[in-house]
Amino acid sequence: MAAPDGARSVRVLIVDDHPIFRDGLRTALSGTDELVVVGEAGDVHAALAAVDELGPDVVLMDLNMPGTNGIEGTRLVRARAGCAVLVLTMQSDDDSVYAAVRAGAAGYLLKGADRGEVIRAVVGVANGEAVFGPQVAARMLAHLSGEGPARGRPFPQLTERERDVLDLVARGLGNQAIAHRLSLSPKTVRNNVSTILGKLHAVDRAEAIERARDQGLGEPGPR
Repeated sequence: MAAPDGARSVRVLIVDDHPIFRDGLRTALSGTDELVVVGEAGDVHAALAAVDELGPDVVLMDLNMPGTNGIEGTRLVRARAGCAVLVLTMQSDDDSVYAAVRAGAAGYLLKGADRGEVIRAVVGVANGEAVFGPQVAARMLAHLSGEGPARGRPFPQLTERERDVLDLVARGLGNQAIAHRLSLSPKTVRNNVSTILGKLHAVDRAEAIERARDQGLGEPGPR
């Protein structure tokens, strides 16, 4: 979409719930012929309206936002528009990266990336490339090669207790049964399940179960 000689600038929409960060990012991306910031949004609902109204080429999407999170936001943007989504977030854990990619993100950068890196990534995903920051790319390669921590310890962002709860959820147990099995109160289990869904950016219990089973949890056997 963007080319050095005469092609139009890549149109960018910034989606982040922190106004100061949005202002700083807008300023950082200004002053280049390669791209232009056409709008901002502080949540996914506003982002979808802005996508419809402004027709950006690339949506820069944070993951942690009030209400609908950026993973689901990425899925919704991709379902209704032809624009690319480039995640720009503080979250570097493997599961967030893979969840974003499954939702349709074309790239993933960590906040703290320098101006040139962000501009190159925006232009790259606008032109159909998959772009990952160096730290994220290194973690993905380690995971795929079997050298990363995720091979031996699925969902490293979860506590041991949360992983135990997720394992039992993946076996098909309800909250009452999990509470009995782990000697917890049903309220504690409900809170744990809610926390797990948030950390995994899972839309619902069914998605968490599917992803847990993909990682080998929920296997029958003694605990």
